[in-house]
Amino acid sequence: MNIFLSNNIKINIESIGDRNSNAKNVPVIFLHGFSGSSNEWLPLLKRLPEEIYSLAIDLIGHGKSCCPEEKECYSSMSIVHQLDEIFSQLNLKKVILVGYSMGGRAALSYSVAYPEKVKCLVLESATPGIIDESEREERIRSDERLAQFILDHKMEEFVDYWMNIPLFASQKRLTSEELRNQKERKLNNSPIGLANSLRGFSTGKMPQLWTRLADINFRTLLITGILDKKFTQINARIAKEIKHSDHIIVKGAGHNIHLERPEVFLNLLVEFFKKIQ
Repeated sequence: MNIFLSNNIKINIESIGDRNSNAKNVPVIFLHGFSGSSNEWLPLLKRLPEEIYSLAIDLIGHGKSCCPEEKECYSSMSIVHQLDEIFSQLNLKKVILVGYSMGGRAALSYSVAYPEKVKCLVLESATPGIIDESEREERIRSDERLAQFILDHKMEEFVDYWMNIPLFASQKRLTSEELRNQKERKLNNSPIGLANSLRGFSTGKMPQLWTRLADINFRTLLITGILDKKFTQINARIAKEIKHSDHIIVKGAGHNIHLERPEVFLNLLVEFFKKIQ
């Protein structure tokens, strides 16, 4: 379904389950990573227990959502406001957020802005941002170079490059069919949408949230892959800051656990939801 926000931004949402029949349960919102879309979640969502009502959102600039030229539409605050307007239009008083990588940053940003509307949080390979100013500036420059690369090349060239960066090295063990499906999903994105996502919601551009983690009082599940040393270290630090958090490190997985070890990821979600529903 499509939702039109007050500034005429169109956001695409895929839903699984019957909200009316599951009215007692808090809906679960899934947010994808950079260059992904709601489609990457659908195989997982279809295997969740039928009593769970779930929604996968195409973040602005991705999937079937709109890709405006204005970079300010992609800022951290804009994305938080877009999510809040989506939840308001759908009359969702409280939500469970599941965010992967960039989607994890969006979920975390929303959680600190509207903690009263979040029942619990699942972060997969996410970060609260960068504190050091010089590191932030270097990340902004790096993401600007990547944004320009996207605009200067064909989408297939970018996707081939992106899928072969060291962060995703562990995905080489996936089957050729799985890799082909992943590539096809990424190719459906818009160059201007991806470029502006980097320019507006870069890890360097987003406000760092390390100093806000201690304010989170709801249960939080942190999931990282053991082969992704950088984000496993980051999330070990996050776990020390968020009071009611658990950090699960998944064997045999890198950055994208729900793609590389879907069965394990699904089981972790189901067990977590049982504890909080």
